[in-house]
Amino acid sequence: MTTTTMPSALGRLTQRRKLGPAFIVAIVVVIVLAVLPAFAEGYALTSYRDVLLFALFALSLDLFWGKTGILSFGHATFFGLGAYGIAITAIHFEIDPSIVSLVGMLVGVGMAAGVALVVGYFILYGGVRGAYFTIVTLALTLIANHVAVGWPAVTGGDSGLIGVPPISIFGWTLADPISSYYLALTVLAACLFGSMWVMGGRLGLILTAIQDDEIKVRTLGYKTPFLLLMTFAASASMAAVAGGLYAAANGFVAPDMIALLLSTEVIIWVAVGGSGTLIGAVIGTAIVWWLQQKISSINASAWPIAIGSFFILLVLVFPKGPAAFVIDRIRHLRREEGADR
Repeated sequence: MTTTTMPSALGRLTQRRKLGPAFIVAIVVVIVLAVLPAFAEGYALTSYRDVLLFALFALSLDLFWGKTGILSFGHATFFGLGAYGIAITAIHFEIDPSIVSLVGMLVGVGMAAGVALVVGYFILYGGVRGAYFTIVTLALTLIANHVAVGWPAVTGGDSGLIGVPPISIFGWTLADPISSYYLALTVLAACLFGSMWVMGGRLGLILTAIQDDEIKVRTLGYKTPFLLLMTFAASASMAAVAGGLYAAANGFVAPDMIALLLSTEVIIWVAVGGSGTLIGAVIGTAIVWWLQQKISSINASAWPIAIGSFFILLVLVFPKGPAAFVIDRIRHLRREEGADR
């Protein structure tokens, strides 16, 4: 690349990072979520807060699956480690209440990142990809759930742990619905825009190239297993943050937070929104939660059938997900405007 084209290429990259269609959709979504508390009551706001935390969990999966094309079926392990990390730290150890939340969060994120690094090192450096990676991570969730149920002295067993204190930052407790909602929104927005900024740059391009042909990328001198491992660890850490905040917000942790069902649900959330868009994970989580509330209010047993039918219909009509469809339409309109000029 010549010196005359280098500045223009950097300029295009910077412009895409700041003004891309996904960023526009993300900004609109965050603004809508920021004003939502003005139209919601306490109980509804608590539900919306949980949706934001599940959206953060879905974002963590999309960060790895959507950008590398490698499906992890064990992301509930990292969500659960974040939840159990903060719960065990707060309940079993005598730590200053003003910092116990931060310590517990660090423990949970540290455990999730550690497990991701150890497991990811052996399977990614071992060349495990595709369906085999999915199977290994599936086994990871089953093992983690078995440990959570079979170690009652620490994890509470089937009953879980009750009495997890709310998030407290140096004495400032975020226990009421409004403050906890905005805490969840702030963390989600920071992770969302941070992920979009990083993935909109060189790393995102390399991961996309790895998804297309990892062997060619490796021949160009890139250490693809290392890049995949770091992305996997970052994704696991984000999932642990979501799990820790969820446990602190609801005051309990249970084996369901580290079970296969949750790993399956988060895949559906990301797929509905469109994997690879990042903002689609947030939108997909909200869509599935809204449908679940509406359908369950009519007939609770009809929800599994409804979500299955909806997912099949979505794949046929919007194979990339609604968010990806909207982003593609915005990108197409911008191309037409550029061509007219």
